[in-house]
Amino acid sequence: MPKLTDTQTVVLSRAATRPCNLAMPLPEGLHGAAAQKAVTAMITRGWLEEVEANLRRGEPMWRETGDGHGTTLIATEAGLQAIGIEPVVASAVASARKAKLELVTGPKDASEASPNPSTPKPVAIRAGTKQAEIIALIQRPEGASIAEIVEATGWLAHSARGLISGGLKKKLNLPITSEKVAGRGTVYKIEAA
Repeated sequence: MPKLTDTQTVVLSRAATRPCNLAMPLPEGLHGAAAQKAVTAMITRGWLEEVEANLRRGEPMWRETGDGHGTTLIATEAGLQAIGIEPVVASAVASARKAKLELVTGPKDASEASPNPSTPKPVAIRAGTKQAEIIALIQRPEGASIAEIVEATGWLAHSARGLISGGLKKKLNLPITSEKVAGRGTVYKIEAA
């Protein structure tokens, strides 16, 4: 992992917990020339990206572009990797949550005046954890059986099933399906959004 300053770690960690990995607002006390220097360094390293802000949804602005529009900052996959978050897993969680939220509330409309307060807060999943390993296994097109998960993690079967039903389905709201497959037993998969 690259060496990050405390400020860079805080900015990226907060972005990892926000919808769409939004890095704004910056930490309190970081403004002016110090903010410009920190953000410029992070953009140069590819950890942050400047994108057009959706003002209708209340996204905070990094800077104004002069034509009534503005830009905001988002953490990139490289930025998430820099703090030890597996981007594939983080994007799977974000897309699955968005899909599930749209099933409940309907798709976001551009004319909507404010963000939905019931939007779930994304969870950062650290790379190298058993949870990240299990998500990677069940993201595969062929999914993963309990026996395969037990072999990969060293856990007991009931612990693996508990993480899938409690941690992944209920807490992370991942759309996980299970089906009996001859020769493999119950196979778990994350539904494509």
